[in-house]
Amino acid sequence: MHSSHHPDTTDQNQRIHHTKHWLARRRHALLSSALRGAAYATGAGIVGLGFWWIQQQP
Repeated sequence: MHSSHHPDTTDQNQRIHHTKHWLARRRHALLSSALRGAAYATGAGIVGLGFWWIQQQP
């Protein structure tokens, strides 16, 4: 009698699940890093614009 359950399929599904979970964490980390970088750049731009505006005042 043959069983329809294949242990290899279960192992493969677990690996796929772990890979998807790892990719989700990496994607979250990359997005967080990109947003943090954008926030720093925006802040630096605002500070630079403020100094430029102060220098333009008579």
